[in-house]
This record gives sequence, C-alpha cells and structure tokens, in this order.
Amino acid sequence: MGAAGTMEAMGMPSGSRWGAADLVQLWLMWAVMMAAMMLPSTLPVVLLFARVGRQRQARGEPAPHLLLLLAGYLSVWFGFSLLAALAQQALRSAALITSVMAFARPALAACLLFAAAAYQWSPPKQACLRVCRSPLSMFISEWREGWTGALRMGARHGTFCVACCWLLMLLLFVAGVMNLAWVGLLAALVLVERTVPGGAWLGRVAGIGFALWGFWLLLRVR
Repeated sequence: MGAAGTMEAMGMPSGSRWGAADLVQLWLMWAVMMAAMMLPSTLPVVLLFARVGRQRQARGEPAPHLLLLLAGYLSVWFGFSLLAALAQQALRSAALITSVMAFARPALAACLLFAAAAYQWSPPKQACLRVCRSPLSMFISEWREGWTGALRMGARHGTFCVACCWLLMLLLFVAGVMNLAWVGLLAALVLVERTVPGGAWLGRVAGIGFALWGFWLLLRVR
C-alpha cells in the first residue's frame, strides 16, 4: 500500500482533497492523543486538589471543582492540538512528512531533536517543570473560588504544562505521529519528569539522547 492508500486507510484524505472537515478530524486526533499522553502526568495536581478539597469540606467550605480544573487544563492542550494539526497539514502540503506522519527528511528530524535537546536543559523548561512537579505555590498565589476559578487555575497550570512539553510533543514527527510505541515512550518521559524523584535530571539525560539521535541521523545522510 502506498502513502496515499495508507492515509486513506487511516480515514485521512490524500493529495489535495483536504478541507475544513479534514482539519477538524486531524485536530480531534491530536486532542485525544494529547489528553491520553498528558492526563497521567497531572497526578500531583489531582492529589493536591483532592487534599485541599477534603480540608475545605472539613471546615464546612466548598470544595474545589476538580473536573472543571481538568477541563481548563485540557482546553490549553486542545489549543496546542489545533496548532499541531495546522502544522501537520502544512507539512503534508509541502510533502515533508511520510504516510506515518514522520519527517520525510532526516535533516529536519535532526534539527527538531537538537532543539528539543537544548530545551530540556534550558532555564524556561526547568522553571515550568518545577511548577508542574510542585504546583502548590502556584495555587496558593493564584487561588480562585468557584467554577470559573477552577477553570482559570486549570488553564493556568495547562499553560505551564504546554510551555514545559511542547517540543517533546512535536518530537512525534520524528518517529511518526501514528507510531504508538513512540507515543508511549514520550508519554512515559513526561510522567517520569513530573512525578519521579530526580525526574528533572532524567529529562536532561533524555535531552542528551535526543542530541545523539540527531547526530546519528545526520551521519546517515552522508
């Protein structure tokens, strides 16, 4: 089966037969994938809110709206999913990705790997990761009551989360957006970074691995 047949087998049009409905379908694919990959890493936030809820109920105060917090969190990732879908459609139009939605040119994949490797060690990444690993300080300073408050706090946390992991998510284009093993590995890396003791340093080690992978891809081109 050729590239066009593969795309059609996945329910996605090939060639020039892309329209608004197809973009929505692609966005939904990314949205579901981002939810599946990122929700497990929200465990610190879920546990924190559950504890705060029990404490507030014990004092006779309204408990925070956990589901609304998660809705706010996911809304930011759904926005990222739309941007990723637009990027994928642009790459497809330029014939820069394969039928499994991976970069068709190793040099492009290497550049993205180098960027991800550098970002894993960068101060912005580490600052956002600290918030994701220990969200208590953020919620203390930005606590909001009511259902709108829960949505806003969830969106705020989701913003830190996207800022922390956006390049990791774009690495899906290196081994293939439809490569479930690669999806699982990236989701596991995000989970380890946020929940495991020493996870920040393990993320840095992963960055070194990305750089080595990039060099290997460039050597193969020669």
